[in-house]
Amino acid sequence: MLLRSMLLLLCSLGLSFPVLADSAKVLTTIKPLQQIAAAVMDGVDTQAVLLTPGNSPHNYALRPSDRRALLNAERIYWIGPELELFLEEVLGRQGNAQALLHLPGMRVREQLQSINFQEDESEHNHGHDHGHDHDHGALDSHIWLSPDNALHIARFMAEDLASLYPQHAERLSSNAEAFAKRLSALDARLKERLEPLQDRAYFVFHDGYGYFEDHYGLRPRGIFSLSHEVQPGARHINLLRQQLQKAGASCVFTEPQFTPRLVDSLTQGLPVEKGELDPLGGGIEISARGYEQTLNSLAEQMANCLEKL
Repeated sequence: MLLRSMLLLLCSLGLSFPVLADSAKVLTTIKPLQQIAAAVMDGVDTQAVLLTPGNSPHNYALRPSDRRALLNAERIYWIGPELELFLEEVLGRQGNAQALLHLPGMRVREQLQSINFQEDESEHNHGHDHGHDHDHGALDSHIWLSPDNALHIARFMAEDLASLYPQHAERLSSNAEAFAKRLSALDARLKERLEPLQDRAYFVFHDGYGYFEDHYGLRPRGIFSLSHEVQPGARHINLLRQQLQKAGASCVFTEPQFTPRLVDSLTQGLPVEKGELDPLGGGIEISARGYEQTLNSLAEQMANCLEKL
């Protein structure tokens, strides 16, 4: 009780600091959701995240401390089993968990189910021109990379948390609307920055940016793998090099978990620029403006590379 009182006091002073997951009233599974919750809960309470930076929701294994955090939290926000499959059985029994992918009004797209690399390019669903054939099926779980979805989540959180913090219902609502105004202004700036770059050639290492790409009119020439866990083998690497050769000057965006050796094998001797994207915002501090910083950082990382072409 004393610990929670101290956390509330520090929060009211606008100070940012890590919160132990097993002592938090509100728990999110991944950092982008924590950033949105931090914007909504600014000056009300702190929140915690289950997966710390460096851990992937695609292959995470629960620890005893994680199970305590899930049991102690009064509200849990997660994407859904499409992303955090390891939580499907646990959270399926808890009525205090909200699967945000399935919220009414959420704008969702389909995730690629298979990739058949080809030399020719063809048009596919969602306006993507990936330079290979693929099948669609399950829902894409990276919903936070759409500013529209992030705002939808924030407004839902504000309404949902009002029952948990009835004395702060008005503050939660005003925080969500302040977030909406800041996000709208940022979105306009990012559209202006990225619009001239829509025709530049680039490749990404997994199908994780579709919401961001759809929102800003960007089209990758190739996707090297469906997920973090499915990395291309030797045959596919050879085919991918052929794609890169055909594209000419282009950007290749990797992520922290992909080894430099794989990138070097693909790009050696080719006229490509290299960049790194982090859809989880690993290096950004938790704050009321953290989500905006994550979105802005992703746009800057992409634009800085594409502008070199």
